[in-house]
Amino acid sequence: MDNSNNVLGLLIVVFLGVLTSQVLSKTNSPDVSALNVMYTSLNSPSKLSTWKSSGGDPCGDSWEGITCSGSSVTEIDLSNLGLSGSMGYQLSSLTSVTHFDLSKNNIKGDIPYQLPPNVQHLDLSHNGFTNNVPYSVSQMTDLEYLNLGNNQLNGQLSDMFQQLPKLKELDLSFNSITGNLPQSFSKLSSLTTLHLQNNKFTGTIDVLTNLPLDDLNIENNEFSGSIPDKIKDINNLETGGNSWSSGSSSSSKNKSDKKGKSGGGGNSIAIGLIIAGVALGVLAVIAIVISVFSRRTSAHESRFLDEERFSRKSFSRELSRELTSEMHKDFKEYKSVEPSASIDIVSLQNLPSVSLKQSFSDNEFANRINSRRSTSVRAVAYALSDLQNATANFAAGRLVGQGSVGRVYRAKYADGKVLAVKKIDSSLFQGKRAEEFSEMVASISKLRHQNIVELVGYCSEQGHNMLIYEYFRNGSLHDFLHLSDDYSKPLTWNTRVRIALGMARGLEYLHEVCSPSVIHKGIKSSNIFLDVELNPRVGDSGLGRFNELTSQSLGVGYNAPECTHPSAYTIKSDVYSFGVVMLELLTGRMPFDSSKAKVEQCLARWATPQLHDLDALASMVDPALRGLYPPKSLSRFADIIALCVQSEPEFRPPMSEVVQALVRLVQRSSMKLREDLGASRRMDDDDYY
Repeated sequence: MDNSNNVLGLLIVVFLGVLTSQVLSKTNSPDVSALNVMYTSLNSPSKLSTWKSSGGDPCGDSWEGITCSGSSVTEIDLSNLGLSGSMGYQLSSLTSVTHFDLSKNNIKGDIPYQLPPNVQHLDLSHNGFTNNVPYSVSQMTDLEYLNLGNNQLNGQLSDMFQQLPKLKELDLSFNSITGNLPQSFSKLSSLTTLHLQNNKFTGTIDVLTNLPLDDLNIENNEFSGSIPDKIKDINNLETGGNSWSSGSSSSSKNKSDKKGKSGGGGNSIAIGLIIAGVALGVLAVIAIVISVFSRRTSAHESRFLDEERFSRKSFSRELSRELTSEMHKDFKEYKSVEPSASIDIVSLQNLPSVSLKQSFSDNEFANRINSRRSTSVRAVAYALSDLQNATANFAAGRLVGQGSVGRVYRAKYADGKVLAVKKIDSSLFQGKRAEEFSEMVASISKLRHQNIVELVGYCSEQGHNMLIYEYFRNGSLHDFLHLSDDYSKPLTWNTRVRIALGMARGLEYLHEVCSPSVIHKGIKSSNIFLDVELNPRVGDSGLGRFNELTSQSLGVGYNAPECTHPSAYTIKSDVYSFGVVMLELLTGRMPFDSSKAKVEQCLARWATPQLHDLDALASMVDPALRGLYPPKSLSRFADIIALCVQSEPEFRPPMSEVVQALVRLVQRSSMKLREDLGASRRMDDDDYY
């Protein structure tokens, strides 16, 4: 009996051990999903034989190149495996990864904005990456090693290095990066190794003067000025191949300039004086021409800046006048207009801002859209050269936003017109039919609603695909709620309700008026733009075909529970994301904030159980409101949120019911919004342009 009990006990222990081992080895679901997407994006390479496109257990099954700690993936090392394709769109879910190495492969396209946020060692060198360094690097506060060398990166570096105090080694060599070194380089207080050789950097290197560098290579750029004495003391210094002023080193600290030998007698001296005299004469003429041109250019630019300032002052006066009028009209039922089934491309000959030079392929593109002609909806074909001029060649200083679909730039024209240009990530069109972009433009152009950002035009040239939209100087709802500064005043309660109602109407139009229905798949506060009257406009509408690829990168905190993979996203998932934005309006909190206690980091998870508790609700409300809100209105607002963020999709209401509930809230509260614009508007500031 004792023996049988012992055997039974042993079996139980073994069983529990196996069971425990299986539980412990089970990889976190977000990590699995991110690696699944990455595997597919890398074209399912045979060298990653243990990887899977869906499911699996990377930690338990020891996937190639994967190192884990418990159930979390901590290291990814896939260097030199001949990998191709792209990196995927879900890497920001890998929150425990500290070492990420995809160097020495053949991966192309843009470096995705979504990267492991807590990475310490990031190596993407020796690939075929294009475009620029993603701005998300600025948020990697634990980063110690960054190597993006030997790629095809171009454009200017954004000024994004302020928050990287731990960065010790930075390598951007052998690319085509242009412009001056960003001033935030001076904040890299731990930087000891910096390799920038073989790029197209310009300007001086003064910003590097006080860094603790012991290895600096800036050879073969277009730097000018002199080399500061402190930099000359660096142990390993390579500076050749630049345009240094007299007296600066031309190659390295250990190599001095070769000095020419004098000789040749008086004749050579005389000849030299003649040549010098001629050169000085030529230089004098050039200087006069440059001076005249500069005065004209400066005068033009000065007039343009004065016009912008006058425009902003007029904008302020317009807002002030609005203070005297009732805003009840904002809550009248909006009668949606059935979208047109076709699109009209405005003739290029009638557009002074559009180049008349088009390639055959460009005309072919326009013809495909013209096949759906109508006189009711218009989308303008913009020339790439004109957009380059208007955005200063897509300069970093014109970058106003960046997301999973691409970067957004501000385009300024001499006549005062300002537009937003969304430059779509080229990797999103890899392997797709040539006409897919034209089909997308035609589809988006049909979306017309007072709460939807309007598509103004498009550009498809030389492999670039761009969408041109209205530009909103007031920025996004995210800016107002989370980027508080001395130029802003907090949104009043009535304005927040009005914004929620406008958003709801926009989504109601997409879901229930458009045929077929349009699922947005990207509802978040940074995609809600505010016009001069702080009415909301939903941006990125109609980009669902891309958001189907990038829905997991919507942002931590916005995705509904059912969105474990892109195909699971439905209209009801949009409703959930809308509810999260309403929570942001209610609480002033980010949808996910890692700086808070763990139980409060995910806004929806923390707030939902408290939405019907009046005492808890009062403590949750945004402190910026300073208690200036009607308690009953707050409670009803919370009730609507609770319906939208339910975990079961089928229980979430359609947007038409959300609109009706918000309209009833307004009617019961007898809201008068004439004070909201003055209290909530963003003040004028030169930095905003």
